[in-house]
Amino acid sequence: MQSITASTPISPRLDTRVLIGRGVSILVTLFMTFDGVGKVVVEQHVVKAQAELGFPAELSVPLGVVVLTCTALYAIPRTAFLGAILLTAWLGGATAAKVRLEDPSLLFSIVMALLVWTGLYLREVRLRALAPLRQP
Repeated sequence: MQSITASTPISPRLDTRVLIGRGVSILVTLFMTFDGVGKVVVEQHVVKAQAELGFPAELSVPLGVVVLTCTALYAIPRTAFLGAILLTAWLGGATAAKVRLEDPSLLFSIVMALLVWTGLYLREVRLRALAPLRQP
């Protein structure tokens, strides 16, 4: 098995993938940061949405801290894989809460989770080597 080193030249196609992956990851990070900050500052629209899902207002700040922590881990390259796992778990919980209420907006959290992994997959060469979509 050939290892990937820093001296390995990056092809233009690979560079494009990495740039697209970073762009997708930035969008995910911005949205999740917006969501977390809304919870931490106890924004009324966020509290109302949480109440509709069955979460009391007192949980707003702790939930905001959790989502901001997961997002920060995702944004840092060394911990991005762990962050992606944690964000996927977070979004899975959001999906479960919406399924329980038969809320049709549940697809949004599923799409966000797919974007989390798409962004990481495209920007992280080691992840693509670990789970290639097609055999070389």
